[in-house]
Amino acid sequence: MVTLGFLIALEMAARHYGLPGPIVAQAQEVVFAPQSGFLLYASMALTMVVLTWRQRLIAAGTAIAIDAVILLVRWVADAPVTEGHPFGNGALWVILGCAVIAVTRRTGRERVLLLKGVGLGLLLVAGRKTGDTWLLITSKTRPIVLDQYVATADHALGNPSWLVGRIVTATGPVGAHILDSVYTLLPVAAVVVAMYQLRHVAVERRFPGHHLVRTFLVIGLLGPAIYMIFPVVGPVFAYGADGGHWAVANLWPNTSAPVSVPHHMSFDEITPRNCMPSLHTAWATAIFIHSRKGPRVLRYAGTFWLLATLAATLGFGYHYGADIVAGVVFTLTIEVALRSLARGWDRSGIQLVAYGTVVFTALLVSYRYLPMEMADHPWVFGPLIILAMTSVVHGYVRTTELWEPKATPARQPEPEMV
Repeated sequence: MVTLGFLIALEMAARHYGLPGPIVAQAQEVVFAPQSGFLLYASMALTMVVLTWRQRLIAAGTAIAIDAVILLVRWVADAPVTEGHPFGNGALWVILGCAVIAVTRRTGRERVLLLKGVGLGLLLVAGRKTGDTWLLITSKTRPIVLDQYVATADHALGNPSWLVGRIVTATGPVGAHILDSVYTLLPVAAVVVAMYQLRHVAVERRFPGHHLVRTFLVIGLLGPAIYMIFPVVGPVFAYGADGGHWAVANLWPNTSAPVSVPHHMSFDEITPRNCMPSLHTAWATAIFIHSRKGPRVLRYAGTFWLLATLAATLGFGYHYGADIVAGVVFTLTIEVALRSLARGWDRSGIQLVAYGTVVFTALLVSYRYLPMEMADHPWVFGPLIILAMTSVVHGYVRTTELWEPKATPARQPEPEMV
């Protein structure tokens, strides 16, 4: 009910600005070309973790057949897809069909399990739509941005966005295309890791207490609230050509932002204020964390996705280095809170959540009120920022290791007395 109320509130807020909200946007994709067909099929894959292999094959085949029919109808009607993907509707139909089957053909625990699978798939899609609505709201309600403060504070970290931006530019279209694919398909990577974690659901007929999707959704729910408090558009807009006449100057990525007293600056009502913290970094960090217990190929993939996402967020000028640090602290704090909620709160969990919250708050306050001091003394504040992040990482590793169940050594048989 809380989730439904939240979606309705966002729907009303979007309607206030004359645009469809998350509920209507998702309903439209039953027929119209979806924004991301890959995301819909990934969502269907999450729903299928509760199905048997035979049911999964039937569901996948049905989704593909529906997409083929819709493609044929569009071709006959001469209605080519101009925006979004020409596939994905079938996956959404299958998810909704599973919901109908759960209500009409299942009872008891089987109904609940299937509905949980449907909810898991729909929540991933709703999370994407909710994020889009949040971005719209930030651009309409926050006419003033704080980019000059973050850019000035970022001198303490060596202006990594400018550095990585030049490196990505030097790689040419091939490197940019690879990073763009990684950046865009982040939810699909999350689904791959989540499916590994949920691989036993169909057999055990229950979900584990904690998995990646929970962290992924909470990050997407809480992150935009920080956007509203600390609106930032990113260097490619505030200091680059993409910002047009709203930009301070066309400096990114070739010329570092000058160190000068920062000021609030007005910006357009289109560009999302979605920098602080970097949620792509937060999500990639969550993928990295949850891939650690998988097989070697999954661990390598999780590491690659984290590094490539960092390169993309900085190299495309979407984020400053300060956003990246805040995103890591943000994720670890949420992850510990969700794990504590699943296993039961104890002193170590409460302490680490409190500490992560304090560090995250201190970072944002420093970026806002101490940017000149940070820029003037980079050899002091740079290491302090990294040390603050590292302390949260260390606390997370130490705490979660204590929570891991200890293997009981096999009892050795006592020697027999002769």
